Amino acid sequence: MTTALLPTGNRELLGLLGRTPLARVTTGLPCPHPGFWAKLEGLGAGGMKARAAVAMLLGARERGELPPGAPVVESTSGTLGIGLAFAGQALGHPVVLVGDTELEPSMRRLLRTYGVRLELVDRPAAEGGWQAARLARLRRLLTELPGAYWPDQYNNPDNVAGYASLAAELAAALEHLDILVCSVGTGGHSAGVIGPLRRHWPRLRLIGVDATGSTIFGQPARSRLMRGLGSSIHPRNVAYDSFDEVHWVGPAESADACRRLAAGNFVSGGWSTGAAALVAAWAARVHPGAVVATVFPDGPQRYLHSVFDDDFTTAHGLDLDRAATRPVEIPHPRAAEATGWTRCRTVTDPLAPADGPPAPAGRRPPPQPTAAPHPPARRTPRKDTP
Repeated sequence: MTTALLPTGNRELLGLLGRTPLARVTTGLPCPHPGFWAKLEGLGAGGMKARAAVAMLLGARERGELPPGAPVVESTSGTLGIGLAFAGQALGHPVVLVGDTELEPSMRRLLRTYGVRLELVDRPAAEGGWQAARLARLRRLLTELPGAYWPDQYNNPDNVAGYASLAAELAAALEHLDILVCSVGTGGHSAGVIGPLRRHWPRLRLIGVDATGSTIFGQPARSRLMRGLGSSIHPRNVAYDSFDEVHWVGPAESADACRRLAAGNFVSGGWSTGAAALVAAWAARVHPGAVVATVFPDGPQRYLHSVFDDDFTTAHGLDLDRAATRPVEIPHPRAAEATGWTRCRTVTDPLAPADGPPAPAGRRPPPQPTAAPHPPARRTPRKDTP
């Protein structure tokens, strides 16, 4: 049953948004490394995507697209759902979410506890997988719910704008930053933070982290075990020309990193967190002296019966003891299919015209893996950092 919400909502909740702690991660993932900084978005109210959810709803209200008290309808694999539940309560909008039967039972219960109406699709579409199936159900709901608003997180620029606060918090906490590692799903948080942070540090390098089987960076679509990063569609929010390189990470590598984080640093999360942490540790190791940071989008709680469950990993054929310790490198996203941890220093928009010149990654020539991109820099946060 959906909790009744007043059109005015509870705007005091907005005071809980953001201001998450920054942790130093030094545990081996799996190899020793000098350490990197991790923004712990899972410790914020509504998780990382609450920032985007609030921004999208406020933007729609300002443009007159979302009347007071009107329902909000969105497709989600879980994380944005929590953010929208937070935004809906804060701003006074009932939330209807379309998930699928792969959504964890604990997440289903949590979303419903927060007052969300949850609709589940029970089979993936022949093309586009679960995402396409969820979007088909969503479009039907829009015709059934008068005045309903669809934020369309994958293509909504307000999603990107919502992460300006995340960029500001990172800039305030760190004296310097050389390399930022971001997991990529909708493309929102990587696009939202890189512009403001490059105004602080023009030579900042951005590494994208995708899932094997994801189409975002030009790989073929395949069935994906990991949720929260990667996509079967091509989100317009992805800022391809901002990336210097991309890594595809498989579920065994991500799960292994999540478990090592939990056992060695007491901070962890799910698939996106493990994948981003693995690549951040690699970047810190191969670029000695560089200051590296990443974002942990959520915490470990929803993954207790997947990432952290031996029966689950065994049932899905994940041999964590044989997880890759370094990436295989390919020269172009279409040169080979990434079936495990893979690195590519050529980033192009897969929807760009095939007969045109490929767009180069970033704006700077990439360094060799063993070279530091800058002289050694101070790696301590300012004293007022949480």
